[in-house]
Amino acid sequence: MKKSVLTRYRVMAYVTAVMLLVLCTCMVFKYGFDKGEDVTFAVSQVHGFLYIIYLVFAFDLGSKAKWSFGKLLWVLLSGTIPFAAFFVERKVTAQVEPLVNGPAPAVANA
Repeated sequence: MKKSVLTRYRVMAYVTAVMLLVLCTCMVFKYGFDKGEDVTFAVSQVHGFLYIIYLVFAFDLGSKAKWSFGKLLWVLLSGTIPFAAFFVERKVTAQVEPLVNGPAPAVANA
């Protein structure tokens, strides 16, 4: 598997997670303080667009890493739960990096 597949996923996981936190903050202002309706709408549209890109990259990574349906579903949904994408990205990176780097070279005994 190419390193670029993992890198694309990682970038979009962080971007999606940050945009979701920004969206949550905007929604607090919109519904709690009755301010920022236009900003909330714009941020929600941007987050939605970026989430679709995240889904494509996460699905691509999952298919190449041969994940089970349950794991793939959890990774895909983590972009909708505040803070979850940060933790899931770390776990996924730790599990997928050995596939990217390939098996460790054998050391000859001298």
